[in-house]
Formats: sequence, C-alpha cells, structure tokens
Amino acid sequence: MRTPIIAGNWKMHKNVGEAIELARKLDELVLESSVEVVICAPFTCLSSLNALGLSKVKIGAQNMYFADQGAYTGEVSAAMLEDVGCEYVILGHSERREIFKEDDELINKKVLKALEVGLRPILCVGETLAQRKAGETENIVVAQTTKGLAGVNPEQIDQVVIAYEPIWAIGTGETSNGNDANQVIGSIRQTLSKLFGPELAQKVRIQYGGSVKPGNITEFMDQPEIDGALVGGASLNVEDFVGIIKY
Repeated sequence: MRTPIIAGNWKMHKNVGEAIELARKLDELVLESSVEVVICAPFTCLSSLNALGLSKVKIGAQNMYFADQGAYTGEVSAAMLEDVGCEYVILGHSERREIFKEDDELINKKVLKALEVGLRPILCVGETLAQRKAGETENIVVAQTTKGLAGVNPEQIDQVVIAYEPIWAIGTGETSNGNDANQVIGSIRQTLSKLFGPELAQKVRIQYGGSVKPGNITEFMDQPEIDGALVGGASLNVEDFVGIIKY
C-alpha cells in the first residue's frame, strides 16, 4: 500500500516570516493525517523551516544543481539542501524546462545526484497543450520518465516520486479530469514496470499536479494509480492546503 503524498510547491512566494507562520499552522492542523505532507519552499526559507522542528510536515526544495561544489554562481547543491534539513527536491518542473531550458539529460544528472546524497527527488513530467492536441501525451511522458530515470538503480527507485503535471493545467485553472490523469499515470507506471520490474513499479508514488484545489482533489485521489498531488497556488493558503490534505 503506497502512502499518499501531498507536496506544496510555493514557487517564488513567501518571505521567511510568512513561511514560518504558514508552516506552523499547517503542522498543527495536519497532525492526525495519514498523508505524507511536504512543503517545497524557496531556498531562503529552508533553514528557518527546518529549525521549527515540525512534527508532521517535511521540507523540500524546488531545484538543485548536480555538481557537489564549484564555480556555479547562483546554484545550490544537493548536499547543501540535505544540510538544511530537506528530504525532498522537485526536479524537472515544467517552469524549469520551459523558462530555464533544462533538458532531460540535465534533469537526469540532478536526479542521480539527489539520490546519491539521500534526497528524494520529485521528478516532474508532462505535456504541452500542443502536444496533447497532437495526441503525443503518452509518448512525451514516457520519454521524460525514461530519460529522467536513466542510471537509477532498482534499489533506489522507491525513493523517487513522480509528478505528472500537464503543462497546460499549471496555474491556468484548467485541470485534467480524474480518468484522463489516471490513464496517463498508468502509462508512467507501465514504463516503470519495463524499467525496474512490476513489483518495484508498484512501490513508486505518482502524483497529479495542475490547478489542484480542495474542490477537485477527491476526483484524483479516488483513482487507483494516483498517489497524491503536487500543489501550486492552493498550497500558499493554509486552509486550502489543509482541505486538499484532508481530502
């Protein structure tokens, strides 16, 4: 039985004081939840959040670089994230792919380094609206999954979380419906089965992301292949985020 995981991606929002206030309230309100809860905050907030000693909520980052150290101005290493208490890191988010032109090869290097250090990567995959209209959704997510996980050892794969985020649904108010999302995530799990075997594929948690709200989370969590959600805007409001966690 896979433990559901709900992760909030705060993106470029929240100063340190705001982050602390939200995290404290969230931790109190979800203590009895059986769902694994993660907040992926800006780099500037991570150390302060870790210092809170949260009981239920785990801390994640939104990105990292694959090198251990060096002349990489503006970058943060996996070891640095582990040092400030991160357990998770989002990799390959569509905004990193689209705005910052990150490709599958770079994202794969980050996945491998995260696992090496002991971080759990949340690997994001998803198609654009044009790709969806062209009927390329399955080909895109299968390719991104396969390339993103190249070189991952079978004994590591259960440390990986995959987030299916159709790009056309991120921050737009548009969402995939539960059945469609479940079908795509089923294709991702079939890909994992080919890469790592059916038994290990069943251990990997796969989230849905894309305009997830308290009002639609149940539609996705009722699907057999969907194990949680990667939540954007709704995770910035504690009442909304708790409503999603307590679906």
